[in-house]
Amino acid sequence: MDLLNHIQKQNLPEHIAIIMDGNGRWAKQKGMLRAFGHENGTKSVRHTVEACAELGVKNLTLYAFSTENWKRPKLEVDTLMRLLVASLKKEIKTLRDNNIKLNAIGNLKSLPKKVYKELQEVIDLTKENTHMNLTLALSYGSREELLNAVKEISTKVKNNIISTEKIDETVFNAHLYTQSLPDVDLLIRTSGEQRISNFLLWQIAYAELYFTKVLWPDFTKQHLYEAIIEYQKRERRFGKTSEQIS
Repeated sequence: MDLLNHIQKQNLPEHIAIIMDGNGRWAKQKGMLRAFGHENGTKSVRHTVEACAELGVKNLTLYAFSTENWKRPKLEVDTLMRLLVASLKKEIKTLRDNNIKLNAIGNLKSLPKKVYKELQEVIDLTKENTHMNLTLALSYGSREELLNAVKEISTKVKNNIISTEKIDETVFNAHLYTQSLPDVDLLIRTSGEQRISNFLLWQIAYAELYFTKVLWPDFTKQHLYEAIIEYQKRERRFGKTSEQIS
């Protein structure tokens, strides 16, 4: 059954965020090194990006590398960085063909110089694209993001640039990495784990959470469709009652 036909195009999530989990376990199941899982996970990234672009999803954010991931074995980190550079070069045509704008959030200056350079080049090459925003969370940690926002706002208060009375959600949002993005509507995590793992803690305040046991390298367009169909079955009340929504 093609699940695509069951998706209500008028009720798509405006912003989908995905915790791409399970590459290592996928490789281990096949008796391979973790790097093999990361390499195969890039195919799922391509399929997911293409599916979102085809559907008309406006914003897709992928958790590619967390601040905590730096603690992993050097070989694995080096492999992930190498794959990132290779993927960015390889996917320029796909991004252009699908009119997709690439962005990145996180402590980007902590990335290796070569990775940072390639990333900025692709961001620059796609900055005029308008069909979809693809955001990579790299060296990203939500707690760090929130602390940075607090520090920036505190400095502005100290320098009389803004008064404490003027600080509201809009002001706070303007100091986050995701200031140009809407809140997350649908958060997907693969591999069966049911954690947020320091990802977009502020931005997912009212997101629908969807967990699947599928390991990331096995994640296909059909799995994405399943998540969106589940999202469309849910009643999003934002603190109101069912009667108020209806």
